Amino acid sequence: MPLFQPLPGFQDYLPEALARRNHVFRLWRQTARAFGFAEYDAPVLEALDLYKAKSGEEIEQQLFSFTDKGGREVALRPEMTPTVCRMVGAKAGSLKRPIKWFSVAEFFRYERMQRGRGRSFFQLNADIFGEPGVEAEIELIALLIQCLAAFGLTAEDFSVRLSDRNLWMHYLQGLGFDEPRVHALLVAVDRHDKQGDAAFQAYTDQFGPLDPAAKAKVLAFLGIKGLDQLTAALAPAGNPALAARLADWRKLLDSLAAMGLAEYVAVDLGVVRGLAYYTGFVFEAFDRKGDLRALAGGGRYDDLVQKLGGPDLPATGFAIGDMTFELLLEQRGLMPALVRAADLYVVLGGEAERRAAFADIHALRAAGHRVEYPLRPLAFAKQFKAALESGARLALIYGADELARGQVKLRDLAGRSEREVPRDQVAAAVRDFLAGA
Repeated sequence: MPLFQPLPGFQDYLPEALARRNHVFRLWRQTARAFGFAEYDAPVLEALDLYKAKSGEEIEQQLFSFTDKGGREVALRPEMTPTVCRMVGAKAGSLKRPIKWFSVAEFFRYERMQRGRGRSFFQLNADIFGEPGVEAEIELIALLIQCLAAFGLTAEDFSVRLSDRNLWMHYLQGLGFDEPRVHALLVAVDRHDKQGDAAFQAYTDQFGPLDPAAKAKVLAFLGIKGLDQLTAALAPAGNPALAARLADWRKLLDSLAAMGLAEYVAVDLGVVRGLAYYTGFVFEAFDRKGDLRALAGGGRYDDLVQKLGGPDLPATGFAIGDMTFELLLEQRGLMPALVRAADLYVVLGGEAERRAAFADIHALRAAGHRVEYPLRPLAFAKQFKAALESGARLALIYGADELARGQVKLRDLAGRSEREVPRDQVAAAVRDFLAGA
């Protein structure tokens, strides 16, 4: 019978791979907490209707969904946004605002596998609820940048591309497009970078040919890459809504510049995020070389909590995926060599010495030290070889002669020096050695 393998799109995490993943998660958590975000968790299984309510019936083809033994239609979560909206919506009246939450969790999507994308993956999600102003975007984009920079990445490695669905809505409506046509055009804008002119075919199929003059204006707006260009493009319109929105843009960019983050942020109106629930600023992080998929993405979604049955509550958030991000760290040589090394290795004589050492071994482990010893009797030479291979800095030697004198021998495995200490002072000697090593 052949050995069972992981399902397509899923992966095992051997100790070395898990150590790398935990390194990433540790720095993400550390950074989010430094920004005052509180960590939460939630069930991995949700009602299927939660995702239908957010994204419509078409979402089902991307889900691992089934009917459970109670007859309920359920799905493994493909993202965290509906779940956190459900959670916050249920407790909104008792939560102090702004609500700043984050999670590091696993997600599942039944979709075509490719580099940096599997059917099981992890994400950092960070969201702010209850803040309607651009202050939420300032905080979240700063957090996103630091979540990448914490690993040694710089502005030469990645950028955050900033756009605005509100601005697109105002602009396209000013060109005479109604809401259905605006949404169809935003889909075309979202796909234009990859599909070129073919991105407008779905609009043409639904509404007929796009007026060439209007299309030229859409493409010109799409090509804007700076605030000065944006201001110049909108000034002739004389639209108060556009003027107010430009003020939000200036506040956002000026605030990030005041934090020293201006070099990380680029204006790019080609970013509109394909999901229709976004209602304002949207942003994505990309590696500068362009070799990888988007590292992260997010934006404002002020209507979603209410749409899912909660109160009217403004919200902004983003997610960073682990798979593409780890590829970037490996490309840049920023994934450290994570060594599973013991603090100390216990070298044992015969069975009597083994039993005598057990109490000390357990006490040292209880004190938080990583202690290894041979599970089966080995010759002294093999034990010292194992001690060196374990990466331990210190060996404790429990020999018959030493124990007869009430002593234990400590050997510095790097310096090769050794000394004896009374058995009742082993814990203190180990602590002092490791503290000074």
